[in-house]
Amino acid sequence: MNHQILIVEDEPSIVITLEFLLKQKGFTPQIARDGIEAMTFLENHQPDLVILDVMLPGKNGYEICQSIRHETRLDRTKVLLLTAKGRVADVEKGKAVGADAYLTKPFAIQSLMDQVDQLLAN
Repeated sequence: MNHQILIVEDEPSIVITLEFLLKQKGFTPQIARDGIEAMTFLENHQPDLVILDVMLPGKNGYEICQSIRHETRLDRTKVLLLTAKGRVADVEKGKAVGADAYLTKPFAIQSLMDQVDQLLAN
């Protein structure tokens, strides 16, 4: 199945890496470079997965995740928070706003791809 994945990330090197890896696995990645761009995309599309940075211009990842969880048409959309914020309180906040998974930067590519596969299998 050709899954649509929204990458919401403002760091160009991470965007390039994620886009390349996801395309290699046969996924269809879309890119949003800030929170406003992500919300605009989500108003018009229903991605299978959102890989979401927390610290973004415009609207932060916690707010975006919470918006996704309050939108019934996005009930099937999985959210993977990918962020440098790795304190226990940050992880708990991510889970509280509805994230399905939480990975901290720097991340191991294999761990990220395993997480993506696991989320899309559910």
